[in-house]
Amino acid sequence: NLSLNTLRSLKSHGGVDRALLSFDIHADLRPAFHWNIKQLFVYVVAEYASDSNPRNQIILWDKIVEATDPDEKKIIQQDNVFVKYALVDQADELRGKDVKLQLHWDHMPLTGSLHQDWQSEDTMSSFELPEEYQ
Repeated sequence: NLSLNTLRSLKSHGGVDRALLSFDIHADLRPAFHWNIKQLFVYVVAEYASDSNPRNQIILWDKIVEATDPDEKKIIQQDNVFVKYALVDQADELRGKDVKLQLHWDHMPLTGSLHQDWQSEDTMSSFELPEEYQ
């Protein structure tokens, strides 16, 4: 479960739109671990469409979860998590946009190739940014 908690601001910053927000995240990552997984690189992606780019994806937050971590560290249950990285548009096209939040994780194996997974689209949450700066 991943959802917007609070939109803290939406402003023009150096000629680009920038949104600062917090989110709630509840994810049990234990099923992703097995004998060949060293760690997971977990990250939250915001996705939206703009006139300039039909698909924008911005990483807002990330975390590394190690196989050696105790089980309780493999369950992320946090509310009102402030973004590590701002939601920034290449121009000034964030206002009024519908933004989807999705959890992604990279399986980093002990041996073999990297594998990526993500939250299914039917469980993604979304929110609409205001039309005006705030």
